[in-house]
Amino acid sequence: MSTVKSGGRKRVWVIAAAAVAVVVLAIGLAVFKPWLLFVDVRVDEEIPFVAASAEQAEPSGSSTAEMPSGPVQLAEGSFISHEHTTTGAVRIIEQPDGSRVLALESLDTSNGPDVHVWLSAADVVEGPGGWFTAGSADHVDLGLIKGNQGNQVYKISDDVDLSKYKSVDLWCVQFAVSFGAAQLTSRDK
Repeated sequence: MSTVKSGGRKRVWVIAAAAVAVVVLAIGLAVFKPWLLFVDVRVDEEIPFVAASAEQAEPSGSSTAEMPSGPVQLAEGSFISHEHTTTGAVRIIEQPDGSRVLALESLDTSNGPDVHVWLSAADVVEGPGGWFTAGSADHVDLGLIKGNQGNQVYKISDDVDLSKYKSVDLWCVQFAVSFGAAQLTSRDK
């Protein structure tokens, strides 16, 4: 009879262990969302056209009273990879009405959970040392990334002082790590 009891206990332990394994697996899937690595979200928004003319009007804040006839590029940069391979370009564009947008062009990165587009006060650092730099710097969160591929436009609030922000970072809030970042250079440099 003791054999039956020990066999029953063993079965209870196996069932309990299997239940714990299922719970751990479910939590792991919910947190890490590994399927996102295999799913691409392509976005193709229209990016404001900026003429390459040297005669283009000065951006707002200049002594020129005339409004520009078209969008003006204020800054630009190219993405480097951090935690995930990331390529593409970034531009900050001022519209003739004074509003500003951040444009991601030809973006290609991994899809991931909770990835945001940040204007960051940190300089871009290459390699693993740069993966966490933006997390400790002042930043402006422009929102969740719309997709991991293509062209995207994000509004920049009028109260944001662009002179304080040196880079754009694709920041995974959930894991506190940069997917990729772009150092910004101003048009006048």
